[in-house]
Amino acid sequence: MKGEEQAMSLFGISLTGRPKWQQLLMCSSGFFFGYLVNGVCEEYVYNRLQFSYGWYFTFVQGFVYLALIHLQGFTTTQMVNPWKTYVKLSTVLMGSHGLTKGSLAFLNYPAQLMFKSTKVLPVMVMGAFIPGLRRKYPAHEYISAVLLVAGLILFTLADAQTSPNFSVIGVVMVSTALVMDSFVGNLQEAIFTMNPETTQMEMLFCSTVVGLPLLILPMLLTGELFKAWNSCNKHLYVYAVLVFEAMATFIGQVSVLSLVAIFGAATTALVTTARKAVTLLLSYIMFTKPLTEQHSTGLLLISMGILLKLIPEYKEPVSSKQKQKQQQYPLEDAVKDDEVSSLV
Repeated sequence: MKGEEQAMSLFGISLTGRPKWQQLLMCSSGFFFGYLVNGVCEEYVYNRLQFSYGWYFTFVQGFVYLALIHLQGFTTTQMVNPWKTYVKLSTVLMGSHGLTKGSLAFLNYPAQLMFKSTKVLPVMVMGAFIPGLRRKYPAHEYISAVLLVAGLILFTLADAQTSPNFSVIGVVMVSTALVMDSFVGNLQEAIFTMNPETTQMEMLFCSTVVGLPLLILPMLLTGELFKAWNSCNKHLYVYAVLVFEAMATFIGQVSVLSLVAIFGAATTALVTTARKAVTLLLSYIMFTKPLTEQHSTGLLLISMGILLKLIPEYKEPVSSKQKQKQQQYPLEDAVKDDEVSSLV
């Protein structure tokens, strides 16, 4: 089913029928824009204002998402999947968002960013085991992932030496978020694969509606709800920053869901890694942080990993016998679709 061309658009611009490179460029551009703005806003709120309320900020921005989705004209009557499809997805998605934002209280933004950039490796590993996806990757892609991880470790170690805001608690939080992220991308791909009629707006709407109530418990248990409420009421302009950040992130979220639907979770993880590298450099340039030789070595390894990942996979031409076999035994594809449906 993944090979079928499914009708899809990005903010009213049709993606269907366009060359793959145009689809990739359009979706990546929206994603880069949205999350570059997100990165600058998070750096300002967490490191400059010293506000570290990850669960609360995720909660507030969820309502901004719902308002924007409503303005896009989406209603529940347009849903093609049952609500239960999004329970597991929403749980790991909201957990990942909350832990990611909360980790900034213990890590500086570039350190957190580099940890999150390793997402391509767990996404590849998870995709190999999820029924219905069970993706196999060529050797050079695994080498690419290893180079990415090695570069990120080098950078993070250097960052620990040049920045005081680095702790084990933050590492544990962002690592847990990383594991959750590996589920998110593959679960999203499984839903799109199971039902190609699924839209980005449905995916984002249902994930947000189901996930928002899940944020209340951790906010109450940690006392963050009342602390954040009082702090933000004293600095109301923080809400303006959060709304602006959420609007930009909304563009990025819809774009990344388009990438998942068209190209799959692993390719999307690579694009997000490239975005993180750009955001990282902007963070050092805009906020004047020291860049050491070890930082440069880490970035070099990351660049090598990304370039290696871009090497196209060689596929042997399908023989006429194989084509004939595929036409004679179409039930094999149905079995794969049944495996996917067991996920959701």
